Amino acid sequence: MITLTINPRTGEDVYSLLTQKEKSLRGGRTTLVRHGPKRKDKEKWVHSTYKGWIQFQRCLGGVVVAQVKSRDPESTWQLLSAFIGYINRHFRTQITGIHLQYGDDE
Repeated sequence: MITLTINPRTGEDVYSLLTQKEKSLRGGRTTLVRHGPKRKDKEKWVHSTYKGWIQFQRCLGGVVVAQVKSRDPESTWQLLSAFIGYINRHFRTQITGIHLQYGDDE
C-alpha cells in the first residue's frame, strides 16, 4: 500500500475538485471511477484496467490523503501512476505538492 498526501494551494478544495471531475468524466471518458456507497468526505475509486483501488478522504486544511492498494503488489505502480497522472492532468495548478509514503507491504 502506498499513501499519498496531496497538499492544496491556499483556498483550493482538492477533494471537491476530484469528486466533481470524476462525475463530469463518468460514462466512458475516464478510467478512474467511484465505487461503493457514498460516504461523507471519503471516496473509493477503481481503475477500469488495473486491479486495485484508491481510497481517499478530506482532512484538515484541505489536505487529501489517499491510499493506493493493488490486488497484485507487483502492479501497484501502474495504479499509482494512473492516479498521479490524473491529478497532474486536471489539478496541477490547484496543488502545491504530493508526498508519497510506502507501507510495510512494499
